[in-house]
Amino acid sequence: MQRSKQVSAVIDRMEGKKAVLLVGAEEKQVVWLREFLPEGVQEGDHLVMDIGFDEASTEKARKEAEDLLKELTQGNN
Repeated sequence: MQRSKQVSAVIDRMEGKKAVLLVGAEEKQVVWLREFLPEGVQEGDHLVMDIGFDEASTEKARKEAEDLLKELTQGNN
């Protein structure tokens, strides 16, 4: 199972604190916060984004949710 993927994007335009990115070969529009873009990029710049799956963090969050659900349902009995 693949745990990370590299995606290309182009900055289409900047709108206040947000940027509109055209992502992937299909150029799907995605709104992205400018604060999460590299400093100095501008409209028309090409980006490479590495997206990874944080298995440990996901498992921890699932466990916390399960524990909370158990606590809530047991508290009602």
